[in-house]
Amino acid sequence: MSTLFEAAGMERDLPRPLADRLRPKTLSEVVGQDHLVGPEGALTRMLRSGGLGSLVLWGPPGTGKTTVARLLAGETNLAFEQLSAIFSGVQDLKKVFEAARQRRTMGQGTLLFVDEIHRFNRAQQDSFLPVMEDGTVVLIGATTENPSFELNAALLSRAQVLVFRRLEAAAIGELLARAEEVEGRRLPVTPEAREALVGMADGDGRAALTLAEDLYRASSHDDMFDIAGLTEVVQRRAPIYDKGQDGHYNLISALHKSVRGSDPDAALYYLARMFAAGEDPLFIARRVVRMSVEDIGLADPQALVVANAAKDAYDFLGSPEGELAIAQAVIYMATAPKSNAAYKAFGAAGRAAREFGSLAPPKHILNAPTKLMKSEGYGAGYEYDHDAADAFSGQDYFPEEMERQAFYNPPERGFEREIRKRLDYWAKRRRTREVGDDE
Repeated sequence: MSTLFEAAGMERDLPRPLADRLRPKTLSEVVGQDHLVGPEGALTRMLRSGGLGSLVLWGPPGTGKTTVARLLAGETNLAFEQLSAIFSGVQDLKKVFEAARQRRTMGQGTLLFVDEIHRFNRAQQDSFLPVMEDGTVVLIGATTENPSFELNAALLSRAQVLVFRRLEAAAIGELLARAEEVEGRRLPVTPEAREALVGMADGDGRAALTLAEDLYRASSHDDMFDIAGLTEVVQRRAPIYDKGQDGHYNLISALHKSVRGSDPDAALYYLARMFAAGEDPLFIARRVVRMSVEDIGLADPQALVVANAAKDAYDFLGSPEGELAIAQAVIYMATAPKSNAAYKAFGAAGRAAREFGSLAPPKHILNAPTKLMKSEGYGAGYEYDHDAADAFSGQDYFPEEMERQAFYNPPERGFEREIRKRLDYWAKRRRTREVGDDE
């Protein structure tokens, strides 16, 4: 039976993943986060001042959040405790808090690192508040999701949010160079394949090192993989994209804003990324319908027809043929004249409706189906527009207690240029009628 020391030695001799072997030992070794750990980074200044408060580390996977949390414990001489919100519950939290209280009585602080902190429910998140307030623990939570949406406001008010950025190509390249140094040989790839490998990592340092390790395992010393060979060996990773979380909302937002900005090429790029990641095409089609009424409106009344037709075409054809109909609709929306005049007009009308309350319409436009209503003046003085010149009577249809409002202001773009002419003509006719009435 092996002793404890023998077991520890055996564990050290066991093979370890390349990403674990290359885990930084100091903050200065962390790549791609100079805004946090560089000479004038936020964490560097914090440590220089001698104080470390509770933090929320927000960023994509593989950007160094866990590593930085561990290193901060060493930099501050705090006992390090780690929990994963996926596998921990209230009892686990109570044990950690009690242990932290015991340490504090002996003059030792505790840094509690909680991975995937957004997975804790609201009540569990609230349990951190007392131990954060009295200094029992310095909480460092890591999350891939937007803290503004996923974490309690009370918790956020007691912690500083630090944003970790996806690793750029240069940072991924530095990690690959470190891997080559540890392995004692260069990656068995051509320059073009190396560049493709960086792209496959998709800003994830851990993924880059895992892909590099796959290449080392699959190669002999004489192998040299081109892009086709690289793709075959590593079985190219799918893009990082969570259909239920930030990736989902970020890409649909990028698609919508590209359409609004009349950039069909950018719009097609984001559309293709969403399709490649397995997004529900009908979710996208519904957003395209929204674009047609929110950003194009009456500048091109056909936009709504095209958007609905694309949705129906996808319903009829399914994937992948139906996706082309959605792509065609996206191009139409991006190249259509833009107007949010109808969108703004409806919003303004809604505000007026709330402001003025339940005012009755003027009696002359109300029907009088009974003698009583007729005696009360309902329908009196109504002019049937079709009997007027140019089918326009120019009557006032707003409540008598409310001045005439102008909600809809179409721009001189697309079909709304024609609508603008009509409104100006009717406004002129209405003014003429008012002058005549005054005389």
